[in-house]
Amino acid sequence: MVASLSPDTSTVRAAALSEAASWLGTPYRHQASCKGAGCDCLGLLRGVWRALYGAEPEPVPAYQPDWTASGTGESLVEAARRWLIEQAPDTAVPGDVLLFRWREHLPARHVAIVSAPGLVIHAYERVGVVESPLVPAWRRRIAHVFSFPEQAQWQP
Repeated sequence: MVASLSPDTSTVRAAALSEAASWLGTPYRHQASCKGAGCDCLGLLRGVWRALYGAEPEPVPAYQPDWTASGTGESLVEAARRWLIEQAPDTAVPGDVLLFRWREHLPARHVAIVSAPGLVIHAYERVGVVESPLVPAWRRRIAHVFSFPEQAQWQP
């Protein structure tokens, strides 16, 4: 369930949401992160991070474009836990980051930013950065919810 944006929602969530919305229409490009030119789902998250904090906190290793591919470890979840703040699964509000897994036994490999109750901004192949409904097929694949840290809390 995605909650409504309340008056006490942090300014960093509002800034993250505003930045994510500015990426709408960016074409899909695997491993890219350039607003208007191309990005994938992680590239969108990286671009929002840069807008909020400046430089990215760590280099991004190469990864496969197929988010249904199996693999070892939860590298996306582990990186998110290093730099974002994990939230309870059903508490996502606009500006929060959702990580998805295609199947229970597969690692989380897709990222979206909550834009409104029942809506997310994300990028995927052949479509680009769009705002999509968080339909049951997406909702049941949410593996983790994270929020961006307040700038004062972030330490590279």
